[in-house]
Amino acid sequence: MADRLTQLQDCLDQLATQMYASIKYIQLHHSYGTIPSQPSQDPHPATDPTAANSNPSAAQEAASANEPPNPNAPPPEPIPDTPEVFQAALRELARDLIVKEQQIEYLIGVLPGIGTSEKEQEARLRELEQQMREVEAERLQCLEKKGRLVERVSQAVMCCRRV
Repeated sequence: MADRLTQLQDCLDQLATQMYASIKYIQLHHSYGTIPSQPSQDPHPATDPTAANSNPSAAQEAASANEPPNPNAPPPEPIPDTPEVFQAALRELARDLIVKEQQIEYLIGVLPGIGTSEKEQEARLRELEQQMREVEAERLQCLEKKGRLVERVSQAVMCCRRV
């Protein structure tokens, strides 16, 4: 399990990714609004209920349907979602962002040092340093003991070879 700061950094990265993906979804799947007395800017007039049935570019698209695709041509624009689907997706995206933000708030709340003074934190660090010195001394003793035991086993093996 990663430490809390790493978890917090991962959550922040995930939040940024979710925000980017949400904005990209909205950009690609929104429907075009209509402005009274203005021409429609919708690239898919078939999805626009106020658009007329005549589409001058439809004949060009039908003619170019038999041609091979141009690899340098930009990808076709996605068709907007229906208003119901789009609103449902927006609610889900917003809910995901809120859940991620709550995870971040929780991780910030359980960080060590929150709610303690600087002197208390320094005292805790001194205590941990002392514990670390004790454990290090114990580790060195264990290494010496291991060395002595390895030497005894080596001598025992050598004695067995001579017999």
